[in-house]
Amino acid sequence: MAMAAAAPVFQFRDARWLPDPVLGPSPAVRTPQPVPLVIDNGSFQARAGWACPDPEVPGEPLLRFRSLAARSRGARGGAGAETQVGNDLGSPEPLRWLLRSPFDRNVPVQLELQELLFDHIFQRLGVSSQGCVDHPVVLTEAVCNPLYSRQMMSELLFECYQVPKVSYGVDSMYSFHHNRRQEWPCNSLIVSSGYQCTHILPVLEGRLDAKNCKRINLGGCQAAVYLQRLLQLKYPGHFAAITLSRMEEILHEHSYIAEDYIDELQKWRSPEYYESNVHKMQLPFSSKLLGSTLTSEEKQERRQQQLRRLQELNARRREEKLQLDQERLDRLLYVQELLEDGQMDQFHKALVELNMDSAEELQSYIHKLSLAIEQTKQKILQAEISIEVDVVDSKPETLDLDPLGSEQSLEDVESIHEFEPLFAEEQPEAEKPITTVEPVFNLAEYHQLFLGTERIRVPEILFQPSLIGEEQAGIAETMQYVLDRYPKEQQALLVQNVFLTGGNTMYPGLKARIQKELLEMRPFQSSFQVHLASNPILDAWYGARDWALEYVNHEEGWITRKDYEEKGGEYLKEHCASNVYVPIRLPKQAPRTTEALAPTKVLAASVGNPCDLA
Repeated sequence: MAMAAAAPVFQFRDARWLPDPVLGPSPAVRTPQPVPLVIDNGSFQARAGWACPDPEVPGEPLLRFRSLAARSRGARGGAGAETQVGNDLGSPEPLRWLLRSPFDRNVPVQLELQELLFDHIFQRLGVSSQGCVDHPVVLTEAVCNPLYSRQMMSELLFECYQVPKVSYGVDSMYSFHHNRRQEWPCNSLIVSSGYQCTHILPVLEGRLDAKNCKRINLGGCQAAVYLQRLLQLKYPGHFAAITLSRMEEILHEHSYIAEDYIDELQKWRSPEYYESNVHKMQLPFSSKLLGSTLTSEEKQERRQQQLRRLQELNARRREEKLQLDQERLDRLLYVQELLEDGQMDQFHKALVELNMDSAEELQSYIHKLSLAIEQTKQKILQAEISIEVDVVDSKPETLDLDPLGSEQSLEDVESIHEFEPLFAEEQPEAEKPITTVEPVFNLAEYHQLFLGTERIRVPEILFQPSLIGEEQAGIAETMQYVLDRYPKEQQALLVQNVFLTGGNTMYPGLKARIQKELLEMRPFQSSFQVHLASNPILDAWYGARDWALEYVNHEEGWITRKDYEEKGGEYLKEHCASNVYVPIRLPKQAPRTTEALAPTKVLAASVGNPCDLA
């Protein structure tokens, strides 16, 4: 059997984020009227750009940065706290404990942090209006976004930034309309998987059926944490080097979804398959391991140097303490001389400065300080003597191997000569050197992470959340549950266009796995089609831009400031890619009946006029 090819070794890029440049305002975005500003407000990454038909303005996001912010405490006595947003962080790992996100799952709840993200976007895009943002804003939001979250977002945009109008839409719906072709039906079953959540969205006649949408609280974030725990348990020696950023890089470039998970695990049991498919990730390391090339004499010398440094440090500290105690003793003796000379006023003033009450206390303190000075002097003297003794005794001692004398008796010598012929043949030759085989330690291989079944085990949590202890249904079960809520005719329409979008759907093999699951759940000889978005990450922004260019001069879908003031911040104007607006319905108070009012009237009649009673 031919030997399997050696597995490739991959290097971690550990790429640093480059700060976003401050773009100059283009005249095309303001003439003849301000063009819409499109913001894809994702929980993993925010994307912003202009919806401008002018070819001079790029038709792609000008800003792409992580939806993170960090606020440092600032140096003592220096400048105040510094806030960094998105790509200005450089690298997330040194600031991991300071990072904050405005999102809980995929819903923005921390509006202070969301304001920081908006400030970053408006500043870097070069919005030149003073005191306000006079551009219409198209903003993505979560599926079935809570009214409170939309209310706070509208309040932030209208009150803080004074935007003229705003439109909200669902990111996966924008992606669906952007990828929709002429032959595609208006009905679809969208599978949108992102950083925090996965959604199953049924679309009927081009509109979202919000009543039957389902959410799975699993995404790329949970997969990265799961992979980090697996590798930290597998390689406890590299615990600190296995960071979340590196785990995300492994998920993006080295993971895939198995079409049949059990069969794929059986393949990995084969040593040949393992050797040819394992990915080795090289961690950074130093070619010289600390202490590995030092001999025993060098180690002993290093210990002696450290001991000498400690002795010198202790001696310096004792001398400094002795000097301070001597100065304080001289001060106390001077105060005592004032008492002996009869200068009572100066003596009492000096006692107050020393925080003492009487002359007895002064004498006691002088006695204690004198004893402390004498003890310090003795310690210094003993330390000097011990150093001299160490230098004298540092010569190696020769062991006396023959304490009873080196002379041997004649009988012993004769007995030795008698046995020499017996052992002459077994004595080794002195000319042949003895070779010892020492184990070879490959330092580079020690700093490698071997990715075997982890490549398929981690993405599998989308279909089997029980792998990480989550009591949730996977994508296949949730799709089946959503389809069962419709009659068979509508089920057949929905599965004709199963659309995959979102950054977490970019795993190789996901489309084939969805096709396999549909083949198992659908009736015999039924047809279905699965489509993957052309760009699962950016198609939501492209779809929002397409909508903004088409409806910029229409009233459909736009919430004006007048609508905000009259109908509240939670108000939503629906359009083809939006959520369904469900207004807040307060329970009506029951009218007070005549039977309930009768006792009140009788009581008022019995009481009568207070003046008459007086």
